[in-house]
Amino acid sequence: MINDQDPDHYAFEMDLTVQEVTRRAAVLAALGDDWDPVAVLEGEQEAYRLLYSNLDDEQQKIYAELVAAGVLPGGQSDGHAAA
Repeated sequence: MINDQDPDHYAFEMDLTVQEVTRRAAVLAALGDDWDPVAVLEGEQEAYRLLYSNLDDEQQKIYAELVAAGVLPGGQSDGHAAA
């Protein structure tokens, strides 16, 4: 199809639906049948909890500042990093 505004250039469209479906199928095949997304999420949450546990007073202050600034997600109901 010729571009009406610039006859020297041609406009074309590509439907990448088939390629996207193929890519997603390949990702799921690579993950395998034993991949458990719930377990992965729980593992990430546990790692996050451990990362911010046992902070000293200065670290806790910096953590609170980063949460207040929106740099880190809060997620701790008492306002402190997990112990």
